[in-house]
Amino acid sequence: MQLRAPLILDLDGGVLPLPQARTLALQHWHDPLRFACRNATLSRFATEVLRPLPAQLGTVMLGSGDFHHLSLPLLQHLHTRAPFQLVVLDNHPDNMRFPFGMHCGSWVNAAAALPQVSHVHVLGITSADIGLGHAWENHWRPLLGRRLTYWCMDVDVGWASRVGMAAAFRHFDHPEALVAAFAAEQAQAPQPTYLSIDKDVFAEDVARSNWDQGRFQLEHALMVIEALRTGGLVGSDITGEVSLANYQSRFKRWLSSLDGQPDVSADDLPAWQQQHQQVNRELLAAMAAVPTAC
Repeated sequence: MQLRAPLILDLDGGVLPLPQARTLALQHWHDPLRFACRNATLSRFATEVLRPLPAQLGTVMLGSGDFHHLSLPLLQHLHTRAPFQLVVLDNHPDNMRFPFGMHCGSWVNAAAALPQVSHVHVLGITSADIGLGHAWENHWRPLLGRRLTYWCMDVDVGWASRVGMAAAFRHFDHPEALVAAFAAEQAQAPQPTYLSIDKDVFAEDVARSNWDQGRFQLEHALMVIEALRTGGLVGSDITGEVSLANYQSRFKRWLSSLDGQPDVSADDLPAWQQQHQQVNRELLAAMAAVPTAC
C-alpha cells in the first residue's frame, strides 16, 4: 500500500501548491504555534485540528521549520500495531531544553519518550547545538538510554565519550559516509519508520531556510528514503519552508533573536519558495514509492 496524498497545514503560506495535495487553512494558528508554544496550546491544536483527521495521513507539510514541534502531535495521532523508529533529517538535534512549553528545537525529547517509538535517529546535524559549549542544553536522558542517536558532521562531539554517551554520537567527515553508514544499518535491521524532514539539513544551494543550514544535497535525502523502503513508512512530514515571521509576541521576538534566526528578504521570498516547491515535489515522489507500513 502506498502513502496517501499530501496534506498541507497552511499555517504561514510557506508551502506552494503541490500535486494532489489537500490544504487546511490554519493561519489563525500561526501566532499561537510558531517557534514555540505552551503544552496546552499544542494539545488544543491536536484536539481541534488533528483529531478529526484520519489516523493514517499522507506526508504532512508543516511550513517553516519554526513549526517542527508539530511532528510530536502527528506522531501521537498515529495508530500502528507495532513500534516504529523515528528518522529525522535536520541540521539541529531538536532535543534542547526549553522550560516554557514546546519549542521547534525541543520536541525530539518528548518523541523519544513515546512508547510506540523504538528509537530516534537525527541525521545531518552540523549545528554547534551538540558541541561542548551547548552540551548541557541537550536532554541527556534519551541519549544515555540508547533511545536517540545523533548522526553528525563538522562539530566536535568528543565530550560525549567522556560522559558515557559515545554510542549515541555518530560522527562523519562528509554526507556520503553518513548516509552510507545509515543505509547499511537499515539494511541489517529494517523496521517501520516515521520520517520527518527539516530542509535546513540541506545546503543553501538546495533550499534556503530561515535557520543555519547543513551539508546535505537532495541526493542524500533520496538515499535515506530509499534505505527505508524495506521497512516501509508509517507516516511522514516535511518542514523547513521559508516564510516571513512577524511575531506578535515580544517574548517570541526575543527568543528568535537569541537563536540568531536570519531575516528573510521579502524580495527573495518568491524565488526561494519556488526552489522549495521543486524540492518538495522530488521528496514526495520518492516517499510515495516507499510502501506504507501498517
